[in-house]
Amino acid sequence: MALLNREDSRTDGGPVTDLWPDLDLETAYRIQDETLRLRLARGERLIGVKLGLTSRAKQQRMNVSSPLTAWLTDAMVQPAGTPVPMDRLIHPRAEPEIVFVLGRDLQGPGVSAATALAAVDQVLGGVEIIDSRYTDFRFTLPDVVADNASSGTFITGPVTRPVAGLDLSLEACALEVDGVVVDTATGAAVQGHPAEALALAANDLGRRGHALRAGWIVLTGGMTDAVAIRPGTTVTANFTSLGRVVVGG
Repeated sequence: MALLNREDSRTDGGPVTDLWPDLDLETAYRIQDETLRLRLARGERLIGVKLGLTSRAKQQRMNVSSPLTAWLTDAMVQPAGTPVPMDRLIHPRAEPEIVFVLGRDLQGPGVSAATALAAVDQVLGGVEIIDSRYTDFRFTLPDVVADNASSGTFITGPVTRPVAGLDLSLEACALEVDGVVVDTATGAAVQGHPAEALALAANDLGRRGHALRAGWIVLTGGMTDAVAIRPGTTVTANFTSLGRVVVGG
């Protein structure tokens, strides 16, 4: 697949829709699923899903209007505090996320936020390092779906909390770059509540014949706009209840 080849060779290019302007979401998700098949065939392991464009800030920046889902594999995991693998990425950007670990399977359609939250075993803070295979992050919604929602790497923090006692809509995060706060947000930025994003993922995957599985990690989407990472940059996400996640430059 051309997009996976771009990822492997650290080269970007024009959107798929420049060549195929009629690309629709159904076909784009089929491309995404085929890319996952190729990842698994070369030894990667499926560990969860991510949501993209769940916040208004991200939708406005990328000029799209709908959230989307994509796949996570073990090759995308990055240990906390380690340097961003610049040799693997094209033009990385960091965004803080509320992360769920599922305690039981969850399958749509018809999943509500309450049902989704009841399936969560643990909650963590995290930082996703997104990376697009499109030059200047220029794409339409079908383009970014085909590109696995600009997946790159992700880091989770050392603090794990059960859902009970947390108000995730009010969970705040201050995003720092080299010690300077550049953005703040709460969990309400993610579809009003991160559980709404989880329900959206379950329902979207259910319509496509997939289910969320116990033990999977779910990245619920960037709380703030994403910030560019350059060599030597340190990004820190400071959460109210979910601790501190540091991404070394």
